[in-house]
Amino acid sequence: MMMTSDGARAVLERFYAAESAYVAAGGPGRAGFAEIAACLHPQVVLHQAPGLPFTGEWRGAEGMERFMRVMTELWQSVEFLEQRHLVDDERIVVVNEVRFVARASGRKLDTSLVQVMTVRSGLLFEMRPYYWDPAAVSEVLTTG
Repeated sequence: MMMTSDGARAVLERFYAAESAYVAAGGPGRAGFAEIAACLHPQVVLHQAPGLPFTGEWRGAEGMERFMRVMTELWQSVEFLEQRHLVDDERIVVVNEVRFVARASGRKLDTSLVQVMTVRSGLLFEMRPYYWDPAAVSEVLTTG
């Protein structure tokens, strides 16, 4: 199914809003995962790069829910300050300026993040985030 750029962008915006609300609410037991799951293809896979505290491949809604649990333990908030979307049918590249706030220390990290995503059947199918400075992400999470 060919996706319009508006449709691909709409599912992405729903996902970002649900993700931010989930993290801000405190995750499992405090927020439901259903709004995030509604944006995910049954075979979704998230590839997180080596060197990050949340590295690995996270598969299916169950894997994404485990990933979100980890993110919620680490981050108090994730705020997208600025986004630029490049959409080519089912492929989306998002250039983000994002602010993370570490849950344990309250430290903030403003950084750039580029995400390459594939949308299938109107749902997020594959996600590959690229952090400008993975060492800064790890540092803000491991120092008080």
